[in-house]
Amino acid sequence: MATLIDEPRQTMTARAPRRRRRPRVGLAVVCVVLSLALALVLAAHRWIPDAGGLRLVIESGLPWLGVAIPVLLIFALISHSKGAIAAVIVPAVVWSVAFVPALLPLSSSAAPADAASTLTVASQNVEADSGTAADSATALAATGAQVIALQEMDDAARAEVDAVLDDRFAYSYGIGTVGLWSTYPIENAQMLDLGLGWQRGIAADLSTPVGLVSIYVIHAASARPDDHADRDTMLANLADYAERDPNSRLIMMGDFNAGTSDRNLAALTDQLAEPNQSGGGLGFTWPAGFPLTRPDHVLIRGMDATSNITLRAGASDHLALVTTLSL
Repeated sequence: MATLIDEPRQTMTARAPRRRRRPRVGLAVVCVVLSLALALVLAAHRWIPDAGGLRLVIESGLPWLGVAIPVLLIFALISHSKGAIAAVIVPAVVWSVAFVPALLPLSSSAAPADAASTLTVASQNVEADSGTAADSATALAATGAQVIALQEMDDAARAEVDAVLDDRFAYSYGIGTVGLWSTYPIENAQMLDLGLGWQRGIAADLSTPVGLVSIYVIHAASARPDDHADRDTMLANLADYAERDPNSRLIMMGDFNAGTSDRNLAALTDQLAEPNQSGGGLGFTWPAGFPLTRPDHVLIRGMDATSNITLRAGASDHLALVTTLSL
């Protein structure tokens, strides 16, 4: 009679329960505090006190604060804290609301306009010591611009620019450090008094085929962390000029020595539009080798931009602006 041999029984070993990773409380708290502080600075930078020039520094580089967001996110993930991760989302949303619309390429939905109803303007701070104002003028004329505005010219630079542009542009007006050249008649040109008695501004009318266009060329006072009162005065007076100008079409362009986020520029940008860049991005213009901020602007009213770019012209420390407008 056969005997039954018991087969060895398979034993089941229970898996140890998976340990939940404990949040790193200290790191999480730091992430939350820094994230909320960053969101507050981004949203309420206009209320930062100007102690030691801190306000000017922060506002000049405000878009760059977004670089801190992915860094905070990495540390929030390391902390294994859902609260820290949620906190990082707050400045990300605030930054996106503030800057993503300006990052988008200039809308291609603008109705195409024929050459007779467009106006291309170019502007650059040529940097007096660069010695290449003539090169800048040559490069900007090659863009096909009908209007060129240059800033920070000394007597030698102005003579060089005149030699390049006078044969191509029938009309010009210059005073102090600024100059304006145009293929359209320049009317009512005068020094723009911005409260300091400096010859660093022009106000004029361009007589275009569709009527007068007010044009202002600006070279605002320099802005340093501990010294920007003169610039603030000039920008405030500019805003007043824009408000009182009777023409429906208006252009203000030049070196405002104020980044787009600077609160002292807000009185102007509340009235005038600054077009997005054709290729997207924030269009930083200074320093030219590695632009970190945008002190140069083309601000408009009563017109739509169909193209807006920055380009290198000459050896200036500022990039040039070239903007095409539909009149």
